[in-house]
Amino acid sequence: MEELKKRVCTWIESQEQSAVTLLQQVVQERSVQGEEASAQAIILEKCRQLGLEIDLWEPSKKLMESHPHFFTVRNHFKNSPNIVALLKGCGSGKSIILNGHIDVVPEGDLEQWEHDPYKAEIEDGKVYGRGTTDMKGGNIAMLMAIEAIKENDIKLKGDIIFQSVIEEESGGAGTLAAILRGYKADGAIIPEPTNMKIFTKQQGSMWFRLKVKGKAAHGGTKYEGVSAIEKSIIVIEQLKQLEKIRNDRIKDPLYKNTPIPIPINVGKISGGTWPSSVADLVILEGRCGIAPNEDILEAKKEVENFLNTLGETDGWFKENPVELEWFGARWLPNEMSSDHELVTLLKKEYKALQGEEAVMEASPWGTDGGLLSKVGGVPTIVFGPGETKVAHFPNEYIEIKKMIDTAKIMACLLIEWCGPID
Repeated sequence: MEELKKRVCTWIESQEQSAVTLLQQVVQERSVQGEEASAQAIILEKCRQLGLEIDLWEPSKKLMESHPHFFTVRNHFKNSPNIVALLKGCGSGKSIILNGHIDVVPEGDLEQWEHDPYKAEIEDGKVYGRGTTDMKGGNIAMLMAIEAIKENDIKLKGDIIFQSVIEEESGGAGTLAAILRGYKADGAIIPEPTNMKIFTKQQGSMWFRLKVKGKAAHGGTKYEGVSAIEKSIIVIEQLKQLEKIRNDRIKDPLYKNTPIPIPINVGKISGGTWPSSVADLVILEGRCGIAPNEDILEAKKEVENFLNTLGETDGWFKENPVELEWFGARWLPNEMSSDHELVTLLKKEYKALQGEEAVMEASPWGTDGGLLSKVGGVPTIVFGPGETKVAHFPNEYIEIKKMIDTAKIMACLLIEWCGPID
């Protein structure tokens, strides 16, 4: 088996330029929400070249909309296909899902970019562009690992199920569609940008909307009214206290480098109708983190109960309680045991190729891992090249070496996990 691993690693090293070219081609296709088809076409052609069994479909909103974990802002998924490509094993080994999303967030203000976000320019061993690190570089690493196994004529016992999905950035509809289509495996890896750290736990999150009431009055006699703006400041300060309470409970060493494991963030404020009037309504919208081992319903209940105690801080809220609405996107949390066989093998292959122990941490953001684990029943690890600090940022990039190193680790892991046929 060690000889097989050496062969695939040598092959991957020899194919660095072709891997970079493929990454550039995919990055050059602007695959924001609703425009994923052109990038998926490149992935599709690569899967065809590899001789994989291909399933290409546009997810159905109608089939998913009754599912408790479905969310989208779209009316349909026309021209936004999912791709699943299968490298079939002989049937007697463990199977694995390699899941990556093709969608990217918008590029934002172009003035803040030193490199064109869709030219995929190379500089100092890095490929620059929107989606390089989150997470097209990880997707290419997965395809390289599969191609290395194919090109070296290595036959495996277990199935490799490659998934290039849409909608991760908006709540995971693409991965949910793949789960509901029947795709399952003994384990899964999502190559999100962990900087090659192993994330066995990921926080979830959910969006909330709070309506803070006041009493309108003329600004010249503001003392006759009650400012919803001023009351919203109290609400925000109390949310900070709830955030502290929730995070003080987390003692997991995997979060030792994360200052706030499950933040409560207010990201949008709107309210008031006229500068010379006392505001009678303020709407706060934000995101509440969910711990990896936390039930989403229990997290909601804690927030609701806490808001009900606001009257103890300010009597106004006794007669005018804050209205809470859970809306929009949500990401399920995920955790798996650190001694799971897939984790053990990944750590082993990492050390063999990198010459040092892998760093284990918990993810500071949500992924499709929660869906794969909680809905699909598939133990899921997040591990990939790229760095969080540049994901969604101007001048996003990925280090070519880390993409290649990840491909080698993945190829060796696939051989171990799926089992070679003697």
